[in-house]
Amino acid sequence: MPDDPIPTPVDAEGFAHKDSPPPWGTEAREVRLARLLAKARALPRVPGIYLMKDHKGVVLYIGKAGNLPDRVSSYFVPSADLGPAKQPMLELIQDFEIVECESEWEALLAENRLIKDVHPRFNANLTDGKTFPYLVITQREDFPRVFITRNPTGVRDDGTQAPEMRGGRVLGPFASAGALREAVAVLQRAFRFRTCKLDIIDGDEKNKHFRPCLLYSINLCTAPCADKIDKAAYGADIDRFVRFLFSKRSVMLREMRDEMNRAAQELRFEQAATLRDQMRAIEKLDERADTRDGWQPEVESLIIEPAKALKSLQKTLGLEEPIRCVECIDIAHLGGNETVGSKVCFIDGRPFKDAYRRYRIRTVEGGNDDYASIREVVSRRYREAGIGQELYPDVIIIDGGLGQLHAALEAFEQLGTSPPMVISLAKKEELIYVQRRTEPIRLGRENPGLRLCQAIRDEAHRFAQHYHHVLRRKKTLGE
Repeated sequence: MPDDPIPTPVDAEGFAHKDSPPPWGTEAREVRLARLLAKARALPRVPGIYLMKDHKGVVLYIGKAGNLPDRVSSYFVPSADLGPAKQPMLELIQDFEIVECESEWEALLAENRLIKDVHPRFNANLTDGKTFPYLVITQREDFPRVFITRNPTGVRDDGTQAPEMRGGRVLGPFASAGALREAVAVLQRAFRFRTCKLDIIDGDEKNKHFRPCLLYSINLCTAPCADKIDKAAYGADIDRFVRFLFSKRSVMLREMRDEMNRAAQELRFEQAATLRDQMRAIEKLDERADTRDGWQPEVESLIIEPAKALKSLQKTLGLEEPIRCVECIDIAHLGGNETVGSKVCFIDGRPFKDAYRRYRIRTVEGGNDDYASIREVVSRRYREAGIGQELYPDVIIIDGGLGQLHAALEAFEQLGTSPPMVISLAKKEELIYVQRRTEPIRLGRENPGLRLCQAIRDEAHRFAQHYHHVLRRKKTLGE
């Protein structure tokens, strides 16, 4: 149901406010758009959301902006082309309102909530039949985690409630799961909370031998699974995250700065340094990534939209959870000489070179056996995951066809545990072979998921060939 018309605001004597628009129909179209353009250009240069309204006050459209005057004024310039879906809206807009926000992610969350509540006519309809997503922060775990769910009550089909949902703080609903995941990923840079499903118990001796996932390596998690942080310190980080969600960023930063100064005065320098780093991360939440982040732009340029590619690949493989970490294994040799293996790692669709590894094949006589070489590399790379001391990546790609995939699966069987998803990508035909499927998947050459797999496969091949050439040169020159 659309919202009720909002009456024109009047003062105590019943007169319209001086900034109210003229009565509908009393001004020409060009005059109306020029008035709206002038109003838009006078807006404060801050992030926020805007609500387009008709002459009855009914909200037609809700949008977000990193810079309000730039975004809102783009609707009313003479050359504006909003596309076939939204262009008719220009004929109906009589006025607009704004809500200022402190950051783009805050505007994103506010936009999602308002769209869900108001159901504006020109916003895209949610037609996938799914319930709205919610953000959950667990409370009864030793190390609370943050995750997104479409079941806010946690009640399962058998009538029982998931234990992690008991007492958890639930925020939402939100209109877009993708936008919510984007906001959570940004906030994770500052607060480094865990998002995994591991059952981590404080004081468990097994934690000391567990190898953390790559989120720890890129400073997105403090790795309580590997005993890298104690319960009290992790709980303090979660408390700051919760307070941050329910307060303004400026207030939160002021409180954190005071807490940091107190910690320094009391000679608690490690805690003071943690607070300092969190404040710096919060202040940079709106910045875009650059080469200093450790990502590799020369490979990233091969994939126009990593998020879109990952979502496409998730749909192709039929995975319920979003794909974040992808690894690929390749073998390189020349006539069986100096056989090497490589493992590259992509996180959120971008290469993470700190997690690249190369392997000199040891167990294959003659070296001209790709299947045996793959089994060796798989066993060496994932043996820690096989004994429960490390997490598997979301997707593992094997360079090759069905035979190479079977060789990798044989190695995984010997490890005792199965990874979430193993596929192989064959050259030329570019067919995707998937574990537990008899027929390969054929995708269009422009499919973003396939292009992502190709980019990762090509990077693994480049990395393996580089190591192979290094070994050949050493052997030839006697280095």
